[in-house]
Amino acid sequence: MKKTILLFLIFLPFYLFFAQVIKGTVVDESGQRVPNTHIYLDGSKTGTVSKEDGSFILNLPSSNTGNIVFQKDDYDTFTATISELINKTLKVVLIKTNAIEEIRLIPYTEEAYKNYINYFLDTFIGYDKENVKIKNQRTLKFSFDKKNKLLKVKAPKTLIIENKTLGYEIQYNLINYSVDFNTNMINYSGTSFFKETKNSDKVKLNRMNAFDGSLLHFFRSMYQNKIAEEGFIINKIVKIPNPKYPTEEELNMVKDFMQMTKKSGTIKIPEDISDILKRKNKETPYALALTKSKIPDADYTKRNGSQVLFSFDDMLQVNYQKYFYESKGKAFIKTTVPVSLSSYLHSEGETFEISKEGNITNPDLLINEGDFSKNKIENMLPLDYQLGD
Repeated sequence: MKKTILLFLIFLPFYLFFAQVIKGTVVDESGQRVPNTHIYLDGSKTGTVSKEDGSFILNLPSSNTGNIVFQKDDYDTFTATISELINKTLKVVLIKTNAIEEIRLIPYTEEAYKNYINYFLDTFIGYDKENVKIKNQRTLKFSFDKKNKLLKVKAPKTLIIENKTLGYEIQYNLINYSVDFNTNMINYSGTSFFKETKNSDKVKLNRMNAFDGSLLHFFRSMYQNKIAEEGFIINKIVKIPNPKYPTEEELNMVKDFMQMTKKSGTIKIPEDISDILKRKNKETPYALALTKSKIPDADYTKRNGSQVLFSFDDMLQVNYQKYFYESKGKAFIKTTVPVSLSSYLHSEGETFEISKEGNITNPDLLINEGDFSKNKIENMLPLDYQLGD
C-alpha cells in the first residue's frame, strides 16, 4: 500500500485546454517556490521538472489515464490521478520529510545492508547485475527483525537505475519494500520515470522479448478485449487446504517451544513437536485445483464504455506460450519452439481499473505468483512502450 501523504492542493482559477495539460506551481509549507521537482506520469517517459520559480507545465497524451507524481528528494512524494489535476492551474504544497521519524525498535544498520543487499537486488532488480545496476545503491537502508523474520528496505533518495539491456535509465521512488521470511511473501511499491538512453536493434529486440507474455502485455490485451487473440488462456483456480499441514494451533506450539528452548537451553525435541516440524517442511499449506478452464472475459471483467474493471473470486491461472523474437537480417521474427509460462493472480476481493496502456489501479494490492512474479525491474518497460519501439 502506498503511504498516505499529508499535503495541501489549492485549485486556482482554471482554464480549459483542448489538450490534456497539467500546470501550476510547486511550493513548500512556507510558500517558498520549489524548483527541480520531478513531475511525471507514473511508469512512463512523460514528465517534466519545475523551473527555478517552481512553475511547471506537463502536456499529456490525449485521453490518458494514470497517476501524476510530484517527487523531490527530502520532500514527501505526492501522487494524484490525472482526472483530479487535468486542465486546472494548481498550487501544490510539498511537505518536508520529517527528519525525526517514528521510533525504530528495529534500526536500519550497515550489518543488515551487507547481509541482505544481494537478496534485495535479486528480488527487486533481477539477476542481470552486469547490465542492470542501481547507480546510487549505497543510499539504501536495511533493517531486519530477527524475532519476526521481517526485512525492510527504504530509499531516502530517488534510485537511479541503469538498464543497458532495455536502453533506459529509471528514476525509481521506492515507497515500500518488505519481506516476510515466514511466508516468503515479498511486497514492494514505488513510482517510476523512464529516460531512453539507447535504441539499437539489439535493444529493440530485448524490449520485444520483455513485453511478450508480460503482465503489461496481459493487461493491455484485457483492455482491448483480445485475451484469446493474443494467446493468453485463463483458468479458474481454488485453494484446497492440506489436512496434513500443521494447524495454526500446532504452529503456535512450535513457536512457544522455540522460545522456551532459547531461555532454558533445552536441546531435546519432543516427538509431537518433531512431527509438526516434519509436516511443516514436507507439506504445503494448500493444494491448487482447477475448477474451470478457458473462462470467458466476462468472468473477470466488467466493461462500461471505455472503463474496464478487473475483479474475480478465488484465483486465476494465466497460461501463455511464449515464442521469443530473434533477428533475421533487419527483421524480427518469432522462433518456432515456445516456452510455456504459467502465473497465478490473487485479487483478495479488490477491484482494479485497467487503463489502455496496461496499467491498473493499486497494483501493489494484486498478488501474483509464478512467471509474472519473475518480471523484476530488469524487464520493466514504460507504460507508453509500443511493440517495436
